This record gives sequence, structure tokens and C-alpha cells, in this order.
Amino acid sequence: MARYSGSVCRLCRRENLKLFLKGERCYTDKCAIERRNYPPGQHGQARPKFSAYSIQLREKQKVKRMYGLLENQFRRTFDLAARVKGITGEALLVLLERRLDNVTYRLGFACSRADARMLVRHGHILVNGKRVTIPSYFIRAGEVVSVKEQSRQIGRVVSALEAAQRRGVPEWAEVDREGFSGRMKLLPTRSDITAPINEKLIVELYSK
Repeated sequence: MARYSGSVCRLCRRENLKLFLKGERCYTDKCAIERRNYPPGQHGQARPKFSAYSIQLREKQKVKRMYGLLENQFRRTFDLAARVKGITGEALLVLLERRLDNVTYRLGFACSRADARMLVRHGHILVNGKRVTIPSYFIRAGEVVSVKEQSRQIGRVVSALEAAQRRGVPEWAEVDREGFSGRMKLLPTRSDITAPINEKLIVELYSK
């Protein structure tokens, strides 16, 4: 299955939630959710009845699209979370937060997770001073994520850092904007994830 290349605003409308897939546009009145707050398609304004399975599926799709993963990637992350000691749903969200592309976005070096993934793939991001080009790399507590010195003049990186002040930095991270670097002070916890996610539904879906 290829990566989705259609309009990402349709994904937000389908999930009836801002997934912040288009960076700064999501904070303006041009956001599709603000203009057409109903699912896309000719039956988007209908009032369908949802089964328990469809509710679970929508929750999984929402989280998968929020973090920009394909189905197999998401399932592998879930299987890894299931082997972690503790609550599987919470472990899943923590693993998703620890992904290098997500940390790059959270630190403010990119305006969206898709942009962060591109920066990582193209070798603009360093972890502890070494180039890492794998977006799914899990950042550990104490590791430093920075922008390569030759890449600090890229316009989209500079503008992303300026815009990042609006959404702020999570409690588990600290950022040195002048040095184009940030550090994961400690591992994220469930309370640090403020998006409206019911991870129990995802666990129920995959437990069938």
C-alpha cells in the first residue's frame, strides 16, 4: 500500500478533528474543519449509525493518520507496545511520541510531522551529533536532537521555529532555539498527550 497522497484536509474532516497535517494553515480560518465541519463526500452531512467496530476503527484511523503511519507500521508499533510491561494503549502512544519525526515536530524544527519526516529522510536531523535518517527511530531520555549546521538556513526550518512558539513545547522536552537543538529530558507519559485519543478502543480493535 502506497502512502496517501491526496488532500490531507479530507482526512481531518473524515475524523472530525484537527490532525494538524498542514502546519500553520491549521491555525487559521482557512482550515477545512473551520469551513466545512462535516465528513467529505456526497453523504458527508448524513447522520449514519455507528457500530462498535466502526467506532474502534475510526479511533485507530485517527491516531494512525495523526502520526502519519501506514497500516503495517502502525500494527508493528502496536505489537511492540503489547510486549512492553504496563498498559498497552498508553505504551502505544508513548512509542508514537518517541518517534524521531514526531520529536522533530514537537521541538519545533518542522511545521508538521510530514515535514519532519522529510527533514529526517534527507539527512538534516542529528541525534547526539550523528545523522539519523530513520523517522521511526525511538528517541531515548537524555538524547539530543538537532538540525545539521549546514541546514539551519533552510527557510522552512526557520519559519517552523518561529511558529512553534504558538503551540509550545511539551513538558518532556527542552529547546535551544538559537542552537537549533532540543533534548528529551524524560520519556513522555500519557498525561503529556493532550489530543482527544481513546487508546482503549484501539486495543479492543486489535484484540479481536
